[in-house]
Amino acid sequence: MTGTNRWPALLVLCAGSLMIILDGSIVAVALPAIQADLGFSAAGLAWVVNAYLVAFGGLLLLAGRLGDLLGRRRVFLAGVALFTLASLLCTVAAGPATLVAARFAQGVGGALSTAVSLGMIVRIFPEAAERARAIAVFSFTGAAGASIGLLVGGVLTDLAGWRSIFLINLPIGAVILAATVRLIAPDPGVGLRAGLDLLGAALATAGLMAAVLAIVGAGEHGWTSPRTLGAAGLAAALLAGFAARQRATDTPLLPPRVLRAPGLVAANAVQFLMVAAYFGFQFLLALHLQLVLGLDPATTGFAFLPTPLVIAAVSLGLAGRLVARFGARPVLVGGLALAVAGFLLLARLPVNAGYARDVLPALLVFGVAGGLTLPAVTTLAMAGADPADAGLASGLANTTQQVGGALGLAVLATLAASRTEMFRAAGTDPVAALAAGYRSAFAVAATLVTAALLLALLAARRSRRSAPTPVPTSAVRAR
Repeated sequence: MTGTNRWPALLVLCAGSLMIILDGSIVAVALPAIQADLGFSAAGLAWVVNAYLVAFGGLLLLAGRLGDLLGRRRVFLAGVALFTLASLLCTVAAGPATLVAARFAQGVGGALSTAVSLGMIVRIFPEAAERARAIAVFSFTGAAGASIGLLVGGVLTDLAGWRSIFLINLPIGAVILAATVRLIAPDPGVGLRAGLDLLGAALATAGLMAAVLAIVGAGEHGWTSPRTLGAAGLAAALLAGFAARQRATDTPLLPPRVLRAPGLVAANAVQFLMVAAYFGFQFLLALHLQLVLGLDPATTGFAFLPTPLVIAAVSLGLAGRLVARFGARPVLVGGLALAVAGFLLLARLPVNAGYARDVLPALLVFGVAGGLTLPAVTTLAMAGADPADAGLASGLANTTQQVGGALGLAVLATLAASRTEMFRAAGTDPVAALAAGYRSAFAVAATLVTAALLLALLAARRSRRSAPTPVPTSAVRAR
């Protein structure tokens, strides 16, 4: 691919990612309107979100491997096409069952397109400095998309009804498909003869789906309910079977060589902890702004705007150059340290907090932290992967992100609720009890990011120890 086509191709991949990310946050805003129109029960309404999450989180690993075998552009096109068609089905849904099925299909399409995107970027940008800038741009799309979706979803739902949030995907998807065919060269893949472990794929997909199901159901049924424990036990059994299968088969879905790639496991572990805290930040702070500070939904959406704006400025203008100059690890460590500071600021929010005085500084810190950490950890997760395994490494990174985000949100939301109930039972004012519950959750999120920071520092130390000792110039001359 020529240099002139690379950046337009990157914009196509970013557009595909943005369409999928926006859809997730837009739906959250439209849930009350969907419930009123289609007659969802309170429990059933959660499946408008959960059906998507189960399919998306469960299929990312398999989708990444399919990209390596069949060609990443082909899988990306299939994913965007399926997502677009499923959006049409969502638009015309006349009842709860149809909408939930269409949302599951959207999750499948989203997994196919998302899982191979990073692998395509690695192929399109083989040079390290350019790749760092490209990943920074792509990471900004993901980081800012969720915040923008809250605002866009509210506007579309108010102006044109909830069906418009799905209808808008049709022209966007069509443009992405046409631009992909025109701007991104096909890659043949290594072929199915290289081996697709069907049993391993079934075990991994079912295991991940069961894990996501356990996580998203914990908020509704409780962490110790038979349903949650049953799903978690099933997930553990299936994933254990998957691990055993990978050791026994000649064509594993997740070859050991992928996990031996330098820094890949550590980068994914850091990302898991980091994203677990980040997902909770947006959800819990949105609730805090509305239920404690009394802001309406539209004002809450605007209140979050400083974060994506700062993320844009840092990730698009600074992060790529810093990674290219100093390496991804120092940038990641610096960003994680800022994220810890941001959570500590939120952990001290008073009941009568002022937006400019108490909330805005934390939002600005998170903007800088997100703009640095997301591109850096993505770069590390992809850096050591062999080109033939780039799709699988991409799927693994996205799986880590989705499962970590879902688990973090469930844990922090449950913690906030339990602490709130404890303070209420002790006679604390309801609003003050809410604020105390959210502060507890933010303090735990700070602990998660601190653990990610320590792990990143340990990985950096190990990397320096394992680096080959440079040969002195005098020795080279003597030879």
